[in-house]
Amino acid sequence: MHTSSRGWIVVLCWLTVMFEGFDIVALGATIPILTNPEIGHMGVTAADMTFVSTISLVGVAIGAVCIGPIADRRGRRLPLMGCVALFSLFTLLFPLMPNVALMGAARLVAGFGLGACMPIAVTMMQESAPQGRKANASTVTMTGYHAGAVLASLAALVFHEHWHWLFYLGGGLGLLALIPMWLKLPETAPPAIVGAAATANASPAASGPKLGVRDLFRDGRSRITVGLWVATFMGLMLVYGLNTWLPKIMELAGYNVSSSLVMLFVLNAGGIIGLLVGGRVADARGIKGTILVWFGVSAILLAALSIRIADQFVLNAVILVTGLFVFSSQVLVYAFVGYLYPKTLVATGMGFTSGVGRLGAILGPLATGVLVTLSLAYPGGFYMFAIAAVIGFLAVLAIPKPRASTSKELHALEQTEA
Repeated sequence: MHTSSRGWIVVLCWLTVMFEGFDIVALGATIPILTNPEIGHMGVTAADMTFVSTISLVGVAIGAVCIGPIADRRGRRLPLMGCVALFSLFTLLFPLMPNVALMGAARLVAGFGLGACMPIAVTMMQESAPQGRKANASTVTMTGYHAGAVLASLAALVFHEHWHWLFYLGGGLGLLALIPMWLKLPETAPPAIVGAAATANASPAASGPKLGVRDLFRDGRSRITVGLWVATFMGLMLVYGLNTWLPKIMELAGYNVSSSLVMLFVLNAGGIIGLLVGGRVADARGIKGTILVWFGVSAILLAALSIRIADQFVLNAVILVTGLFVFSSQVLVYAFVGYLYPKTLVATGMGFTSGVGRLGAILGPLATGVLVTLSLAYPGGFYMFAIAAVIGFLAVLAIPKPRASTSKELHALEQTEA
């Protein structure tokens, strides 16, 4: 692939992932404003917004699961642009919805488009990456999520009670991104996929091989698929559980509120460092071993946070390193997908791995919230997180190495497209 084309893939796929980080933080920043009695918005309550935020994550999970087979039959480029257009449009419509039910419906559809974007973006980055650099391609892409979160946080400070402009900004940027995508984004799907799609377009009677979830369990792939699903479920349970409840848990541990908010920033700063470091280590040292180390160290550090640390500097250092390992371990699971499945099944594998993981993103905050309600979040929350990391470790450990035939197939395809 030409260097300039790869450059456009990097920029546009990174931008696509950035939209998800922006969207999720934008909604989170909006909830306190919408539920504030002094500002008010159609009498929206905390329970209403819990429904809206949860249904949004459900849409993300459904989108991630559904897009894989489509992308493995029709290519990557057009499905990605269609999903960007879908979530952008319904993000723009969200502030205009006249009641909670329609707000939820708009978020469900926007979430569908948003959830479908990430698996395709990561798949395209892996397919365009130089041989042996899939892990680094995946982790670099996911730094966009954190950049989007930072941008949304800054925008929320600017707009404040004019919360609707957050969604106009996010949706508008998405629509604008479609212009360079249409003009510059190349197709990265294997020739077999592109050829099948072209044949299907030319002749309605013709159709390519039907790929779907069943193919993920055929030809000895069952252990691979289940292992990936469990690992990413646990990884996203950690990411969303910590990002949602860390300030409250640390407050319950006796730290002051301002310090606990700083800890959340430090945790995510560690996440960015981990994404930049983890991919390079995985490509250089082996991805399975790296993921095992990352999950194992995460479990140890999360358990260590159950011990109250008096020195603020030491505490922030531990949290920084915890974020480094926790956040990147989950993303490395996505990178592992590209090494385990044939290329004609990668998007399907990525989509289902991401979709199942989103269930962990829903369960993590819910389970932690229950512990908070029962006054068990400290130290119980950290014990729960540590156990999740151990389960993620065991899931990856159970994944077998790709068979020689699969490895040869992957290598041949890469050589053909180079």
